[in-house]
Order: sequence, then structure tokens, then C-alpha cells
Amino acid sequence: MNQHEKSAKHTILLNGEPVDVWDGLQQRGRTNRRWRSLLGIGSVALAACLAIAKPAHALGLGVFDSIFSSIQSDMGKSLSEIHQISQSVQKLYQTTMWPLAAINQARGFVSNSITNFRGQMAQLFNTPMSSAVTPGPQQFESILHSRLSSQIPSLQTSFTSNYGSIPQMNVASPQDRVMMDIDDALSQENLKTTLIADQGGDVILNTANQMENQVALSTPGSNPYLTAQAQVANLRCQAYIQKMLAAELRQEAGRLAHDNVLVKRRTTSTRGVNGLITGALTNR
Repeated sequence: MNQHEKSAKHTILLNGEPVDVWDGLQQRGRTNRRWRSLLGIGSVALAACLAIAKPAHALGLGVFDSIFSSIQSDMGKSLSEIHQISQSVQKLYQTTMWPLAAINQARGFVSNSITNFRGQMAQLFNTPMSSAVTPGPQQFESILHSRLSSQIPSLQTSFTSNYGSIPQMNVASPQDRVMMDIDDALSQENLKTTLIADQGGDVILNTANQMENQVALSTPGSNPYLTAQAQVANLRCQAYIQKMLAAELRQEAGRLAHDNVLVKRRTTSTRGVNGLITGALTNR
């Protein structure tokens, strides 16, 4: 049978249109073979996955078992030894280096010292010393005892009103006016320094009280920090003392200079008198 006859045999009319039945059957057979091939490949892949999953799961459990065994045997022993050493060191600190009984004894001593002496020292430093009677000196004295550096401008005004101002040029000699100005300047400078020093002394006392409170509640190991704080407070106190000593030296130097000026003036006056006496005797 030739190709023309085969085509004519498998060709039918559908709604008046020729349809090749043979080609349709061949195309359907190719589609079924393709699906069978895909199903076979998927079955093989699924079987391979199931076969590999079991050894992998077994291998993972083995790894975790090894890790747990290592933690319990090797690392567990090391951690236990570290814990024992830590307890030994802590016991050494509590019994030998920082015994609790000695710490409580020191705290009690500090607390008793604060109770016995802090009130008396506060009373000593805050005892009123005012003794002026008239209004002007009373105001001046209250400013001097205020212990506040902010009162320095009021101190200068009160000093002038109580001790007087420098006389005018036609009232006193130029040399006397210069000496009055120098003496007033040194006096006011030292009085202002006392205000600053008193305020600084209050700061030092407050710092000392805070340090005593810290010592009463201190813990082992805090001694170096308290010592450093005490050294800083000591240096600050030394600075205030040096400030006061410098003011005292300036006042003493001004007094010596003032006395020396008086000696010079007496010498000049004596020389003038001697000249007058010599001239009077010569004229005779």
C-alpha cells in the first residue's frame, strides 16, 4: 500500500473537513511515552532521597552524642576544677586577706568616731565670733564671717565706710596718701583672701565628712580608691594653706615696708632739723 492509499484510508470527513486519523494516533502515543519517562525518573530520585536520608540522620545523632560526651567528660571536669579554685580563692579572701570580723571592727570604729567627734567639730567651726556693737562694724564683721567669696564687693564697700577713704591731695602729703593707699590695698586683699579660704575650708570639711561616710560603708578592695581620694583632698587643702601663707607674707612685707618708710621720714626730718640748727648757730 503506497502513501497515497494509506492517507486515503485513514482520512475521514468531519463536518465536511478531511481529518487524518493516523497522525492523531501517532501523536498520542508519543505523549504517553513522554509521561512514562518522567514518572520513571521521579521514582528513581525519590528512592535515592529516601536511601540517603537514613545514613544522614544516623550521622547527625552520632555527632551530637560526641559533643555531649565531650562536654560531660572533658569540659565538665575542667569547669569543676575552675569552680573549686574559685571557691578556694574566695575563702582565702574571707579568712586571711579581708576577714569579715576585722572589716566590721574597722567600720564600727569609724562610725563611733563620726558619732563622737563630728558634732563637736561642727560646733567649733560654726561658733559665732561677732563682738561689734555699732551698726557699721557689725555689718563689716558679718561680711567677714559669712564664709562666702560672693561677699567680696560688699566687703570692699564696708571697709571704706568703716576705715575711711584716702584724703584729698590738699589735705595730706603725696607720700602719706601713697602709704595710706598701699596699706588699705594690702588690708583689703588679705580680708578677701580670708573669705575665700573660709569657703574653701568648708569644702574641705564636707569632703572629709563624705570620705568618713564612705569608709564606714566601704567594701574590701576599695581602699586604693579611698586613699587616692584622700590624697586629692590633701593636695587641695595644701593649696588653701599656701594661699593663706602667701597672704600673711604679703601683709608682713607691707608692714615692714611701712615701718621702713617711717624710719626714712624720721631720718629726713632729723636731717632738716640739723640743718636748721647748724644754720642758726652759724649766723651767730
